[in-house]
Amino acid sequence: MNQETSRRTGNVPVLMYHNIARAPRDLQVFRSLYVNPGTFARQMWLLHRLGYTGLSMSAAMPYLRGERQGRIVVITLDDGYADNLEAALPILSRYAFSATVYVVSQSIGRYNEWDAARLGIRKPTMTVEELRRWHEGGMEIGAHTRTHPRLTSCNDNQLHNEIGGCKADLEDRIGVAVTQFCYPYGNLDNRVANVVRQAGYVAATTTRRGRATPDMDLWQLPRVQIARHHFLPQFAMRVLTGYEDRRA
Repeated sequence: MNQETSRRTGNVPVLMYHNIARAPRDLQVFRSLYVNPGTFARQMWLLHRLGYTGLSMSAAMPYLRGERQGRIVVITLDDGYADNLEAALPILSRYAFSATVYVVSQSIGRYNEWDAARLGIRKPTMTVEELRRWHEGGMEIGAHTRTHPRLTSCNDNQLHNEIGGCKADLEDRIGVAVTQFCYPYGNLDNRVANVVRQAGYVAATTTRRGRATPDMDLWQLPRVQIARHHFLPQFAMRVLTGYEDRRA
């Protein structure tokens, strides 16, 4: 599938990033979660050079619903790490792109409490003030639960607390509407997705592979993971062709 076919059929790549930083040398696992700032800059340059616009989830909703078509890519970053503000924001701003960062509300200004022990590293998360700077820079804040649990293991009360509670936390502390959600670990089932919908989110993203199309459930959207080892040829193949769709 060439680029023109991709644009014409309404396939929307929703990119998934985590850390925009150099991977620590002593990190032994999940180094793929890091994308070097220079690599990220080249990826954004390529999209801009090819006539694509990077959008946040909310800005992309008309395309995700099939109401509009165009050369757009959705940019999402999971967990709310401080390096997103430090490294990604200037690059995104250079090309007038927007992006959505999904925040774990009880870890604001702290670190990755859900996997720090397993990784052996504490990765700083944005503070309230830093999240406000992210938003003031034209970016979006989305919800990633209160504590980053595996949601299918939660009972109904826990689900509502994690999903609706995160939205309330962020809207209260940051002072902006939060309408986008992301499932921690990509862990969901229909019960979980229904709670997300009922909580008032207009869309939600998973870790399932593939590009989004207008006929998909807006609360179970797939994404294209961009990892540390994806340099420009691999990046272009995954984002601008049907490569990920065939592996969905």
